[in-house]
Amino acid sequence: MSQLTLRTTTYLLIATALWAGNAIAGRALVGSVSPITLSAVRWGLAALILLPFGWQIFKPGSELWQYKGRFLLLSLFGVGSYNVLLYLALQTSTAINVTLIGASMPMWMLFIGAIFYQTRPTPLQMVGVLVSLSGVIIVLTRGEPTSLLNMQIMMGDLFIMLATILWALYSWMIGRPGSSSERQWPWAQFLLAQVMIGFLWTMVFEGAEIASGNAFIVVDELTAPLIIFVAIGPSLIAYRCWGLGVAGAGPTVAAFFANLIPLFTAVFSAAILGDPPRVFHGLAFILIAVGILVSSSKRLSASS
Repeated sequence: MSQLTLRTTTYLLIATALWAGNAIAGRALVGSVSPITLSAVRWGLAALILLPFGWQIFKPGSELWQYKGRFLLLSLFGVGSYNVLLYLALQTSTAINVTLIGASMPMWMLFIGAIFYQTRPTPLQMVGVLVSLSGVIIVLTRGEPTSLLNMQIMMGDLFIMLATILWALYSWMIGRPGSSSERQWPWAQFLLAQVMIGFLWTMVFEGAEIASGNAFIVVDELTAPLIIFVAIGPSLIAYRCWGLGVAGAGPTVAAFFANLIPLFTAVFSAAILGDPPRVFHGLAFILIAVGILVSSSKRLSASS
């Protein structure tokens, strides 16, 4: 039975803090590395680092081949498409906006659970979702909800919204009990299978970027350590911690922790990028946080 323990909480906090760092690094690398090339290099390095620990997946008798269809989807949703869309979003949207829009994940997690996994949300959870959604709208409208009538949504905002939906699908897939869940596999093999196949998906997208003439990378004293960071921290460590957190707490509760990413990002932005949050960011975060509390109150009372 899924439950929120101190260990599970720690796993989810580590993952969200590292992903906030990923948003900052991705924003800092704009102009130095094209978005899909960054994703390809990131996952290629991550796969090389994991290879000595999980190479057994390539053996003919590996269980990977029994679940290759599921790993193809896991890798597409959680590694390939999500990260490409994230880095594309960071080309035109700020790191704080990207992470705040990503804070709509509880809403998508509830919807996907209801549609595909027969986990019906309670009325109280839906109220919480609507409150959280109002916070997301504030981000999309840059703090002026009346501008919805004539607003021009930035492409980066749409990219991160799609990425969030795909991540919710990914989280449900790894959180659902079964032979290809986080709990059933040696951790290095489970992660390497996702990373390797996700890298192949990313290379498909990279081919399109190369063909369009938009692929580039400048390796210097700034970009090199940032690329190494995103290959180790937000990739290997964060994905491992998120998998453990989802396995322990369940997909819906874990999704609430994604709403901590904007807080971490705001702090990192102020310290590193000189891009402090604005008033509407704070208002949006408060609304999203209230939505989380309302949505989770039913679960908390049921478990007390």
